[in-house]
Amino acid sequence: MNLKTSQHKPRLALFDLDHTLLPLDSDFEWGEFSIRIGWADKEAFGRRNQAFFDDYLAGRLDVHDYVRFATEAVRLRGEADAARAHEQFMNEVIRPAIKPAALDLLRSHHEAGDEIVMITATNEFVTAPIAKELGVKNLIAVQLARDENGWITGEIDGIPSMREGKVQRMEAWLKERELGWTDVECTFYSDSMNDVPLLEKVEHPVATNPDPRLRALAQQRGWRILDLFPQEP
Repeated sequence: MNLKTSQHKPRLALFDLDHTLLPLDSDFEWGEFSIRIGWADKEAFGRRNQAFFDDYLAGRLDVHDYVRFATEAVRLRGEADAARAHEQFMNEVIRPAIKPAALDLLRSHHEAGDEIVMITATNEFVTAPIAKELGVKNLIAVQLARDENGWITGEIDGIPSMREGKVQRMEAWLKERELGWTDVECTFYSDSMNDVPLLEKVEHPVATNPDPRLRALAQQRGWRILDLFPQEP
């Protein structure tokens, strides 16, 4: 879609993924799944996976260290085994977690003619099949560097789509389409304080299933609050 050709100011619906469109953290769950299928040691990997998740929630995650850790088993197993494992992950973890409320929200923006973009701090290996399952064509995720054979190296390619990086990656996405922030009307759905930089940038910030700190900030600033999964613990 060439957004520049629209007769009206283009509308974008931006979505975080984890705990926003899904009632779970796909990155963390991939790690737990890796343990279950025998790709990682339960004690050592599980302990580090939880520690990285806690760092993310606290806003102090070193994303480069985390991506090296999180992609190591995938990198070592190779592309074919990784693809098969991810399909099993989709069947066992992701598809059962997709809720009608999330699909309805995406559908409402699609029917309104909005361009939908998923923008997530989780890497592209984990999230690309999820975006496809949700019917989202535009994905901005942590890009993974690749070797001469096209397989992942464990390093990050470019700016990680995390915290202020989400703003930078979104600006690059717009620039590729010869657009800037003033050329579009944006709504952004997110659950996390990590996404405050992008929430502050858009016209319509929506604190979605927000963590306690984001809920308090949204109430203070008068942002819309959406509890998409009211039964989520």
